Amino acid sequence: MGDARGAELYHGQMLAMLQAVWGEGFLSPGGPEEVARLVADADLKGVSVLDIGCGAGGIDLALVRHHGAGYVTGLDVEDTVLACARELIARAQLSARIGLVKAAPGPLPFPPGSFEVVFSKDSLVHIADKHALMAEVFRVLKPGGRFIASDWLIGHDGAPSAAMAAYIEAEGLEFGMASAARYVEAMRRAGFGAGAWAAA
Repeated sequence: MGDARGAELYHGQMLAMLQAVWGEGFLSPGGPEEVARLVADADLKGVSVLDIGCGAGGIDLALVRHHGAGYVTGLDVEDTVLACARELIARAQLSARIGLVKAAPGPLPFPPGSFEVVFSKDSLVHIADKHALMAEVFRVLKPGGRFIASDWLIGHDGAPSAAMAAYIEAEGLEFGMASAARYVEAMRRAGFGAGAWAAA
């Protein structure tokens, strides 16, 4: 989620501000309650989970502490958020059950069928190519695995409104917003069966 010059979008000041608003370890709304809502229909006890866009680590702690995930691999592209997550996980004494990986944008750095669950909360918006993303999610899931995610959506696939464009510029973040229909089409093309997606 950094730009072409290598600058990090989620720098220390941004992390401090977002956690002051959303809670320690969380960079977007909802906290542990939103994680619980997303996984309410999934049994995570003992399973392997990949968290795409793990950010400051609060989600990964929730997946292990409150939902019994066996091992969570948190993936992000920026050093500062990963350092924040490592500190939080170490303080919680959960380093044996949560591992963090830095990866460049692009293909996921895991073999096919590596995870029983792929999870993401409010991070996929930063990835413009939804078709490539869903193909990678499908590839790293074990057969019969589950993809659980929430994201910021737009009602169409055209350019954002002037107001939204101004908001994006003010935030200083990179948004690759897409419609629900575009996500569904990307999932269908990747190989997810009909009825594999649901809006909550």
